[in-house]
Amino acid sequence: MSRNLNYFNSNRIVYKRDPITDKPTHETEQYMFFEQGTYECYHLFTSRAKITTFKSLKWHLLVLWYLNPQLDQDQFMVVAEILAHKPNGFTSFAIHADLLRKIVYEVSMLDLDEPPKNKLRKVIFKYGSGLTKEQKLSVVGELIGRTKRIHEDDIYQCMLDLHDSGRQIVIAQLALWLECSARTIHRNMSEELKREKELLNKQL
Repeated sequence: MSRNLNYFNSNRIVYKRDPITDKPTHETEQYMFFEQGTYECYHLFTSRAKITTFKSLKWHLLVLWYLNPQLDQDQFMVVAEILAHKPNGFTSFAIHADLLRKIVYEVSMLDLDEPPKNKLRKVIFKYGSGLTKEQKLSVVGELIGRTKRIHEDDIYQCMLDLHDSGRQIVIAQLALWLECSARTIHRNMSEELKREKELLNKQL
């Protein structure tokens, strides 16, 4: 099911933001490469993967609250209801209205002087890059493999790219694309990442 982004787009709700202070090590017309990585990239809803946990839903809401300081609490509640409504294609589960209101209240009370905790990104593809999923995987593997330091977030990004291309996520394939050994993948995969791998494979 594709996501219904009509409300976000028509009301100019920001759900994507490139790094604002971190500078890329290397940049082309198609991508930016950060050798040390950046935590400043917020690209929601670019992957086919759905929100599968309450924790992930809360994080998405926190990012939307952070990126859209113009919203008041009533407007933010509307955004949350659209995001959490399963038929809109964002989540894989239904959530009770009372629980959603509780999550929205908790998020709205958080101090946003500090950006929401984010995953480390090393390769950021530009909008309209024209690259296929296979080409993106190849670029990521070449650039990250060159650094010889595989981070958990590198593995996660590769997992998302494989998922978006409609392929099962297996350790051997991750090792192939990231140009490292299967042992390196196992060593850098947390229990949370292993669970995410299983969830993504179930969505195919």
